[in-house]
Amino acid sequence: MSENVVSLHKNPEPLTDPAPVTTLTVVPDPAPAKPVPLWLRSGRAIRTAATHERTLTAGRTVARHGLYVAGGARIVAKRAWDGRTAARYERYMRTAEAAGNFEAAAEWEERGQRFRDARHRRRMDLLHSPLDAAKGAAVTTGMGIGGLILIGMAMAIATKDATEVVTPLMAVIKFINLMVTIVQVVWGPAVSVAPFLALLALWAVGSKQQAAPAWALPERVRNGEGEPITPSIVVKALRDLGVPALRNAIKEMGDGGASMLSPIVIAGCGVEVDVTLPSGVSTIEVQGRRRKLAENLSRHEHEVFITIPQAARTVRLWVADSGALDEPIGPSPLVTDDTLTADYAKGKAPWGQDLRGDAAALSLYQRHLLITGLSNQGKTVALRSLALWLALDKSVQFLMGDLKGVGDWAMFEGLAQVLIQGPTDEHVIQVTEMVEGAVEEMNRRIQAPPGTVFPALIVLVDEAQVAFMCPLKDEEGRYYGGAKATSRYYMAVRKIHNQGRAVNVLMWQGTQDPTNENLPKLVREGAHTRASLALGTESQARMALGDKAVDGGAAPNLLRPGLDQGTLVVASSGIDIPKGQSSITVRTHYVDDDAAVAITDRAKALRDGVTTLTLIERGEDRDPLADIAAVIADAPRLRTQDVLKRLSALDADAYGDWSPGDLTRVLDGTGAEPYKSDGRMVVGRDQITRALAHRDTDDSASGA
Repeated sequence: MSENVVSLHKNPEPLTDPAPVTTLTVVPDPAPAKPVPLWLRSGRAIRTAATHERTLTAGRTVARHGLYVAGGARIVAKRAWDGRTAARYERYMRTAEAAGNFEAAAEWEERGQRFRDARHRRRMDLLHSPLDAAKGAAVTTGMGIGGLILIGMAMAIATKDATEVVTPLMAVIKFINLMVTIVQVVWGPAVSVAPFLALLALWAVGSKQQAAPAWALPERVRNGEGEPITPSIVVKALRDLGVPALRNAIKEMGDGGASMLSPIVIAGCGVEVDVTLPSGVSTIEVQGRRRKLAENLSRHEHEVFITIPQAARTVRLWVADSGALDEPIGPSPLVTDDTLTADYAKGKAPWGQDLRGDAAALSLYQRHLLITGLSNQGKTVALRSLALWLALDKSVQFLMGDLKGVGDWAMFEGLAQVLIQGPTDEHVIQVTEMVEGAVEEMNRRIQAPPGTVFPALIVLVDEAQVAFMCPLKDEEGRYYGGAKATSRYYMAVRKIHNQGRAVNVLMWQGTQDPTNENLPKLVREGAHTRASLALGTESQARMALGDKAVDGGAAPNLLRPGLDQGTLVVASSGIDIPKGQSSITVRTHYVDDDAAVAITDRAKALRDGVTTLTLIERGEDRDPLADIAAVIADAPRLRTQDVLKRLSALDADAYGDWSPGDLTRVLDGTGAEPYKSDGRMVVGRDQITRALAHRDTDDSASGA
C-alpha cells in the first residue's frame, strides 16, 4: 500500500487531462427462475413425442395392420355368406333392376331359385344321412374285419401257424394306435399355432384389398400418387360425385356398381373406360362435374376427359397417368424425315398425337380451316405446321396474309405467290384485296369447262380478327372489316366458303379469342375443319367448335392457358375420331422457326421458283409490259393462264378482268407474242426482256 503512495508522489508531471470518472452502479443479481415442475416437463416431452411424425407413422402402421385383420375377417365372412346363401344372386338381380335391365334381372332370379332348390335337397338329405352312415359303417366294418380274418386264415394255412389268423387284424389295430399317438403329439402345437395362421390369412386378405380406413393407409396410397385406376376406384369416384340418383343406384346394386363399367383398357398415356349410367342419371350431370370427378380419381382436372360415345346413357372416361400430359411429345416427322413429301388430294398432314399416343394426321383436301384460341397458345405454330407439310406438294399455291407481322411466316417468301406481313390498317386493306383476288380466280375456275382439274390454292390469313375489326372504308363507303353484306373482307371469305371447295380454292384462318365481333357466325360455321386451343369460356368454345362438339364433350375452355400450349380440340371429318365422338384432342408437334426454314428450303427445291409479291400496289398507272416482265422473271417461260393469274395478284383492279386476248393485244408487235410449247400457249421471258429493252432504247432515242 505504501509503495503505491510513494510512486504517485514521485510522478513529476501533473495530470493535465484526467480520465473521466465512471460511476459504477451495482445491479443485484436477478432472482433465479422458478424451476419448471417435473410433471410439466414430462408432459411436454410426452406431447412432443406423441405428436412427432415418426410416432404418428408408427401408430398408423400398427393400426393399419390390425385393421387389415378386421377387414380381412369381414371380407372372408362375406364370401362365406355368399357361398352358403342366395345373397349373391339377390345382389345381381338388384343391380340389373337398377340398371333397367329387367331381362337380366329375371335370369338372376331364376338362378337364385335353382340354388335354393339344390340347397333344400341337400338339407333333406342330411336328415337321413346319420342312419345311412351308421348302416354303411356297420357293413363296412363287418366286411373289413371279415376280410382281415380271411387274410389271416390264408396266412395260417400257408405258415401252418394258427396264431397268424389274427396277424392282419392286429396290424390294423397297431396302425390305428400309431395314428392316435401322432395326433396326440401334433394336436397341441397345431391348436396353439392355428389361431396365428388364421390371423395371418385374414391379414393377407385385408392387405391385398386395402381393407383399412384412409387415415391408416400409407401416405402414397392416401395421396393417390401413382394410384392405378381400378373398377372400385372409378365406382367410388362416381358414387361421391354428388349426384343423388347415381349414388342411390350404386348403393342398390348388389355388385357395388361394377356392372356399370366396361373393361378398363390402356389408351396411350392413360386408361379408358365406358360407364353406362343407371336410369335417371343424365350424361350432362357427369360432364358438369369434371373437376370433382378428376379429384375423386386423384387426378388434376386436365388429366380427365369426358366424352359421349354412341351408346345411350354412356360416358367415356379417359384418365391420364399422373403428370403424363406435362411431358412433351416427340418431334414432327417433317423435321426428322428429310425425304417426306406431301399429297394434297390423298395424303394427311402429320399434326401430332392424340391422347392415346397414336399419330394424329389431318386431311386437308377440299376443307376450309379455322384455328382459334387465346393469345400465345401455339395457334400460329399449329397452323404453320399444316402449311409446311402442304408446301412439300409442289402443285399447291399459297396466298398468305400475316396480320401479326413479326416474321412467323417469313420463310414462305419464295413459296407463296403473295405474302403480306403487318398489323396496320394498310396491311388489312392489302389482305382484303388479296382475298378478293382469290375470289376472282375462283370465279374463273368455276367458268372453266367441266372436268377441268385445278391445283389447290390456299388463301391463308393469320390473326384474321384484325381484318374483321378494321374500321376503314373504301372510296365507295364500304367497310373493309365488319360482318355485314357491305363488308369487303367478310364477303370475300363468305364467297370462298360457299363455292371455293369445288375448284380447290380454300380459306384457312387463324384468329384469337373468338367473339361474334371478331369472328362472325357464318364465317366460323363455313369451315370444315375447326380446331381450338385453350379458351376462356364455354361460350367461346361453342363459337370455335360448334354446339354439337361441345355437347359431345369438347372442352377447350378447360385446357390450361400457358401450360397446354399446342394442345387443341379438333372437330373435322378429315381426322380419325373415335366412333360416336364429335371431336378429338390433339397434342401438336412443335416446329420452331429454324426447322420451318429448313422445311421451306426443301419445298423450294421442288419448285421452279416463285416470285413472291409482298405489296399490292393500287391506284396507279400500270406498265403492262414491265409488269409482265416482273411476274415471269423467275421462269424461262410461263403459260399465258399463269401470267394472267400473277398479273391479277399483282393488281386486281388493273388486271383482274384480263383475258388471254388482252394479253395477246398488249404483246402484239413487240416480238414477244405468245407461242405454243408442248401444245400450250406460253410467254417467253427472254422475248419479253428483249422487247422491254428495245422499247426503252426507242424511247430514249425519240427523247433525244
